[in-house]
Amino acid sequence: MSELVAPTAVARDSFTVAPPLRQPDSLRPCCAFGHGLRVRALGIPVPLVRLDNVIDPTLLGNHGYNGGTTGFLGDLLGSDAEKLGIVYTRRGGFVDIAHVRDSADNALFLFSQIWPRLGQRWTLDMGPELADRRLVFEAFDLPARAADRYTLAAFLAAHLSFQLAAWHEIAQWHGYHTVPGFSEEISAFSPEDLYSNVLGARLGLIIELQGEASSRQQFSASLTRMLPQALNALQSVSPAETRENFDKLDGCWWDSEARVPDKFAVLYRSYDISGVRRPLQPDFETLPPQDLEVPYSWNATPLARYAQLRLYATDQDDALPPPPASGYWTPADFQALADAAARADALSLLARSVASADPTRAYVPPSTELCHRRPSTGRRRLQ
Repeated sequence: MSELVAPTAVARDSFTVAPPLRQPDSLRPCCAFGHGLRVRALGIPVPLVRLDNVIDPTLLGNHGYNGGTTGFLGDLLGSDAEKLGIVYTRRGGFVDIAHVRDSADNALFLFSQIWPRLGQRWTLDMGPELADRRLVFEAFDLPARAADRYTLAAFLAAHLSFQLAAWHEIAQWHGYHTVPGFSEEISAFSPEDLYSNVLGARLGLIIELQGEASSRQQFSASLTRMLPQALNALQSVSPAETRENFDKLDGCWWDSEARVPDKFAVLYRSYDISGVRRPLQPDFETLPPQDLEVPYSWNATPLARYAQLRLYATDQDDALPPPPASGYWTPADFQALADAAARADALSLLARSVASADPTRAYVPPSTELCHRRPSTGRRRLQ
């Protein structure tokens, strides 16, 4: 999987591209950080129910484009449909397979939409997520070479796929949820999320640059083959080792005594929304991290010159601050929104620590170094 490491690969030809696809209906349902998680519904603890969340990186099933429910149903029915969950990788930290699959699918969807209209001025409505999401494409002169046009379209698709994922983290923090009454704040800025999204966007990009995106079926077959290879390149471990590593971080990165969807079942988050990612690795990991990134430019021209994600205020976004003078947010505003979320969470964690007499719930600042140095409490009580 040398292609995974090199962000500068280009297409050697202009290949057949799937006709414009329907936008994926929904994101895949996964996964709160941790394992063996207790559950609360309508404010009431649910006995005898635990969410394991851990997956075997060698048994991922068959990927299906737009598989928002297939993974969940496949797990229930024991079928060979795609599987969802979290796996620990020694060079990429924890990886959420649902996020990988979602970003890969979005990369294909966007590629199929961009390719026939590359160089034209047009707008793609992505639907609401607290704000109305619109991708605005600018007119420009097309590259002379067909392979360059193909590469540029694929780069744009991967770039925009990640921007949509970054906004999703911000929207979740501000109260966005897909199931009425079930908060998703627990997942906002979870330490594995955006690295997993970059991995998915990059896999989608690799498949496209290799000319394997002529149909949903071809793309799905390619991702089915490549996803285990990518995890192996990141040195994935067994489910037992993933659970063991979760346990070592109990009380620092997550709280095994909390209940989903309690926000602070996750204690440690990554508020960096850049598409140039270094994975969060625990202090016990000895292997070097594998950085990943989505494209930000083509032929020395920023991709923002060709397309931009814009988020327009709706009547659902009372929790969001007022938009800029332009009337919409763009990725240039994302880090400031994430930084504000980090400050608010730090205050909430401090208040939580002060209110608790349990020293294992002590305040953990949202700092990579401080959290990594904090020793595990080793307080698993799941028997």
